[in-house]
Amino acid sequence: MIERIFPPGAPKPRGPYTPVIRAGDFVFVSGMGPVDPATDRMSYGDIQHETRLTLTSIQRLLEAAGAGLADVVKVQVFLKDGADFQAMNEVYREFFDGQPPTRTTVAVSFVDPVMKIEIDCIAYRPLQED
Repeated sequence: MIERIFPPGAPKPRGPYTPVIRAGDFVFVSGMGPVDPATDRMSYGDIQHETRLTLTSIQRLLEAAGAGLADVVKVQVFLKDGADFQAMNEVYREFFDGQPPTRTTVAVSFVDPVMKIEIDCIAYRPLQED
């Protein structure tokens, strides 16, 4: 079973993609950037501000699919500037404390030249049997 989820209050897709998909016991979250949930607009700032907004959106999307941050098994972090790695990690630790998931972090060039970060993830949360 594949369920495409467009939760209310979550960032609206800025292109032809689904923000979160549950495929059996797996949850896939599309790449998210720093969107302010109150305005559904990009909110640029320093890397910590953008990381916090991005991870908060991911957390909401996971919850809409019946999962949480503790269920995340793989994260990909894309940074505009590799020099932001340590500052990003400070905020990242707030969300993934204890037993963090596997992760890949790379420096990239974004289509949006102002955006500093994009994050996607995969979670594993078995469906509840009735």
